[in-house]
Amino acid sequence: MITENQYSYKEITQDRLYETLIMVRDVFMEFEAPEYSEEGIEEFLRFLEPDEITDKLINNILRIWICDFKDNVVGMIAACDNHINLLFVDGKHHRRGIAKQLLKIMIDYFKPGEITVNSSPYAVEAYRRMGFIEIDTEQIVSGIRYTPMKRYFASPGAGE
Repeated sequence: MITENQYSYKEITQDRLYETLIMVRDVFMEFEAPEYSEEGIEEFLRFLEPDEITDKLINNILRIWICDFKDNVVGMIAACDNHINLLFVDGKHHRRGIAKQLLKIMIDYFKPGEITVNSSPYAVEAYRRMGFIEIDTEQIVSGIRYTPMKRYFASPGAGE
């Protein structure tokens, strides 16, 4: 577990999954959903099914790290190898370095030479600030809007 200021970071445990997914849903509905079609919203919410996520965690297909503030999940990153599947921070905690720290934890774990993400329209600028570049134009698949992005490192494991 890493503690930084009043925030603590750790790999998720099964007992924190539901709380984490509720936070993701709430942040999505506040910041992302206004930019999505109904089809896209439904598709995203299907992706958050606890049984599906649990199965991916158990089978080591997905790793999730969370950020706690006063025993509440306020941030999370979910990744598979060098790809970020989800990166969400509660709106009340935006621009406090939480996403950057979660990304650093992911990099330290996987030690990739590059990281990819399919960024929502809302998050493109945040990913740019963390060193990502667009590698294609915005796409729409099953109503989900995203821009493929990538961040390269000088050598594997070079997190900064």
